[in-house]
Amino acid sequence: MIIALDAMGGDKAPDINIEGAVLATKYTEHEVLLVGKQEVLYPLLDKYAKIHNVLSSKIKIINATEVIEMHESPASAVRQKKDSSMAVCAKLVVDKQADAFVSMGNSGAAMATAIMYFKRIPGVLRPAISTPFPTISGMCTILDVGANVDCKPEHLVQFAIMGSIYAEKVLGHPKPKIGIISIGEEDTKGNELTFAVSDMLKKTSLNFIGNIEGGDIVKGKAHVVICDGFIGNVILKFGEGVADMVIKLVKDSVKSNPLFWGMIPFLKLAMYSMKKRVDYTEQGGAPLLGVNEVCLIGHGKSNAKAVKNAIIVSAKYASKHVNDEIAQELAKYEGLIKS
Repeated sequence: MIIALDAMGGDKAPDINIEGAVLATKYTEHEVLLVGKQEVLYPLLDKYAKIHNVLSSKIKIINATEVIEMHESPASAVRQKKDSSMAVCAKLVVDKQADAFVSMGNSGAAMATAIMYFKRIPGVLRPAISTPFPTISGMCTILDVGANVDCKPEHLVQFAIMGSIYAEKVLGHPKPKIGIISIGEEDTKGNELTFAVSDMLKKTSLNFIGNIEGGDIVKGKAHVVICDGFIGNVILKFGEGVADMVIKLVKDSVKSNPLFWGMIPFLKLAMYSMKKRVDYTEQGGAPLLGVNEVCLIGHGKSNAKAVKNAIIVSAKYASKHVNDEIAQELAKYEGLIKS
């Protein structure tokens, strides 16, 4: 697979993107097109290729004269900067010179770029950002997590369809369980949106298990968690904060109690295992489901490890032909979603 990487995107760009690309090509057969200002990228590529003892033959630099900054308005930046690193990445995919577009930059701009150049899959009302989320039993995916703050029932039904296919093909959950976030497990609890969505999903062949509460997410009750983007984004940011807090509390407790010092080697192993399971860098980024090509959007604070994993995940996504299956499944429920 060939991945077009926005080398200029992210809080720590371009260094982390170039190092991540080097690591990805070191451990996989994938090729990477580094897109950005070539005068900046060439010396950095030489630097990180030497650090990691990697021949950079699987990495090519594609020039882009403009950069969409993290603070810019997505809509205006995408319209005005036609030669941005994001736009050039998207064009490479459209022109079949790359199989996927990955960016750690301005998430709104990355999404707008993908929708502008890739267009929506036929039948998709709104593309959704689907974020992998750690649970006791593995990974689930939550969608939407910010792209669509206000949703209608048909939007969430489509999220369930798209998320189910992604969870099965990429995350490896056969017949994934789908739950909708509500204020109680009972069918009688929720709001007008959750009631309407539940009624519609019960008419599909999806493995819909009904309402789930916030605490059920980490218990692994559902493989696909659907909600509007407002709720999804709150869940995502709260989860990141709790994970950081737990790790810090454990470290502080060990430092403040001499009785724990002898246990430090064992605690380090446990902490490493726990951190690995809740660390967003392990998954690399969140796919934008509902567009005709593959787009993976990473965290602005990503490091080289996250970039490496984003490249690997996007390649897996592209190889599974997820978008073709989404189009077929949406067509099956066209009458239900329009009703």
